[in-house]
Parts: sequence; structure tokens; C-alpha cells
Amino acid sequence: MTIHDELSRKQRLLASVAAFAVFFFLVAYVVTLVLGFLSLQSPLDPIGDPYFSVLEVLIVVMAPLMVLVMAAVHIYTPPSTRMYSLCALAFMIVMAAITTGVHFVILTVSRPLASAGFPWGIQFFSFVWPSVVYALDILAWDLFFGFSMLFASLVFLEGRLERILAILMILSGVFSLAGLAGVYLSDMGIRNIGIMGYAGVSMPVFLLLGFLFWRASQ
Repeated sequence: MTIHDELSRKQRLLASVAAFAVFFFLVAYVVTLVLGFLSLQSPLDPIGDPYFSVLEVLIVVMAPLMVLVMAAVHIYTPPSTRMYSLCALAFMIVMAAITTGVHFVILTVSRPLASAGFPWGIQFFSFVWPSVVYALDILAWDLFFGFSMLFASLVFLEGRLERILAILMILSGVFSLAGLAGVYLSDMGIRNIGIMGYAGVSMPVFLLLGFLFWRASQ
């Protein structure tokens, strides 16, 4: 992929730092997620505190950084493929807006409402299927993040690093979208396939993006 002057050295360095930060946040997310799953009596139970709150904070911090990285990818992309990168950026913005809204509401509103004894709270604010916030979060990560990865993969066409990055983005997008099958089947065990896409395969995606922008900033 040709490097364009629209993205300054400082901007490439910022994009690199943001991509590396997302990678480390994803590592922390996966470790916390695994510990949370191991603490459950049943795999169908929701993850409890302190793991749940840590996951919430990580998502609220991480999602805007993903937008920053994808914005850099869009500017970095040659004009011939910028339609794809623009779609990738748009989908990432939608993902970040939905998921940060969901998790900020859960962190700030769900507990006071639950302690107040609202009977409908579990249908709105719990991660026990079906619930409103669960559906919105699946929409954000499985659908919009998945589409963002697939469209972004179309702009990485040249060079060994770029081709590896494209393959990983495709895998991340496919796994994320596959998680939607769990919604159709009302099986959140199957839906966890999506986690492999947006939390598992995406780790090397953002790591390689960090190296890509770091190399371009030198």
C-alpha cells in the first residue's frame, strides 16, 4: 500500500501508539474475560464483578481508540480504495458509538435501577439473553465491527505485512459475523464465536497496524 503525504509523521506515530494501546487493552480484555468465565458455575451464567466492571471500563476506553486507528487507515489508504476504507471507518464509528453508550449506561445507571427494585431492569440492563443492552452490544461488535474488518481488509493489497493483515482482518470479520448465528438460534454459546473475531483475531490485527504505522513514521 502506497504511503500518502496526507498523514503526517506525527499522525502516523499517534496512530501507531493508538493501535498498540488497543492491542494491550485487548490482551487485558481477553485475560479478564477468561478469568470471568472460569469463575462461573455454569457457562450460561453472566460474568460477575470484579471481572464484569473491568471489562466494561476496557471497552469504553478501547472503542474510541479503534476509531482513531481506522481513521488513520482511511487517510493512509490510496484514493483507489478509499471507498472501502471509508466504509470501514463508518462501521467502526457506529460500533464505537453503540458499545460505549451501552457500557457507560451499564456502569452508571444499571446498578442504581437494580437496587431500586425495578422489575424490568433485567430485560434492559443485564447480559442475560434476551436483553436490550445484550442485543445492542451484539449489533455493535458482531455486525458493525465485523463489517469494518472486512471492508478494511480490501485496502491492504501490497507487501507481505499488508497481505497478512488483510487475511487476519478477514478472519476477524468472518468470526465476528458468525456470532450472529447465536442470536438467530437463541444460543449464546454459539454467539461466543463472535468473541473470537473481535477480541481474539483482532489482537494481531491491531498489533500489525501498530507496526505498520510505526514503520511509516520513521
